Amino acid sequence: MTDRDVSILAVHAVLRRGDQVLLGLRQGTGWSDGHWHLPAGHVERESSLAALVREAWEELGVIVDPAATRLVHVLHFWGSPSRINLFFEVGAWEGDPVNAEPAKCAAVGWFDLDRLPPATVAYAAQGLARYREGVAYSEFGFAPERVR
Repeated sequence: MTDRDVSILAVHAVLRRGDQVLLGLRQGTGWSDGHWHLPAGHVERESSLAALVREAWEELGVIVDPAATRLVHVLHFWGSPSRINLFFEVGAWEGDPVNAEPAKCAAVGWFDLDRLPPATVAYAAQGLARYREGVAYSEFGFAPERVR
């Protein structure tokens, strides 16, 4: 056993329509059900961009060209295990986004980036706020460090 943290790598798709962002309302998963969240998922023995493309297809039925994406924020989420969350802005996609996973998602909707629903997953709201501000990295869930 070591003191090294093992982290899960997750990707988040930031699909924009002007000043709006696409979110899905989670249901039936046992995690943050009833909250809005970005299309997202864990990287599964694939590159981060391959996971992003796969998740966009599985959750929204859209085809994303990796060349049309841009890494816009990294958020380190503290937990057991911790998560490294990569937020990718998706500049273009083929198809109209739909709720392609109705067992896991009650609805999808477009929301103003600076007026997200109150029931948005907290770390996703933070990641979107830092993205809007042009901040490359943030942390979520860590205890405040003491100044020595």
